[in-house]
Parts: sequence; C-alpha cells; structure tokens
Amino acid sequence: ALCDAILGAAALGDIGKHFPDTDPAFKGADSRVLLRHVYAIVQALGYQLVNADMTIIAQAPKMAPHIAAMCANIAQDLNVAVDCINVKATTTEKLGFEGRKEGIAVQAIVLLEK
Repeated sequence: ALCDAILGAAALGDIGKHFPDTDPAFKGADSRVLLRHVYAIVQALGYQLVNADMTIIAQAPKMAPHIAAMCANIAQDLNVAVDCINVKATTTEKLGFEGRKEGIAVQAIVLLEK
C-alpha cells in the first residue's frame, strides 16, 4: 500500500506497473527492498517524502506491539525522521474478510514535495 501511495503521489502508476506479479523475478520479493526501489524512483524525479500515514485493517493479530518497529523500519528505508511516519491499526468489528480473520488490508496516503 505504501509503495502504491508513493507511486500514485508522483503520478507513476501503481506497484503492478513497476513490479508485475507475472514476472517470476518478483515472486517472494522483500517488500522493504521494493519500497526502497520505489522511493529511489521518485527521489530521482526530485520528490521527497513529507509524511506517510498508513492504516492497517485487521481483526487479528493485534498490531499495537509492532507499530513502533514498523514506523522505525519505514523511516529507515525512506531515510526520513520517524515522526514523518504514522502507522495505526483498526478492526472492522468482525465484518468482512478482515473481520473473519481471512486477511489484512492496508490503506496508505503520502505527501510528496518537489
């Protein structure tokens, strides 16, 4: 979601355009490696991240114990201050596939500056 938000903010399409799931080279790819690559693309065009905000939607597992580490890792990967990164979690009150614990969804929004 964060890669898509960064690419979208720079009008560069989506993650599937840059890393198609039909390409075996990306099978099992490390998402942090992809994130660093995406950010390098937008930096090369003169963009810098101002902030990023992500919402994890999951009934389980509980995300709270992991949020600080997620923020720190993302900040490190994007070479920004950790106070530019926000990750929060919510549930769907047991509704939908997330509520049935069949999956997790993430929404992300970023602000880039040129």
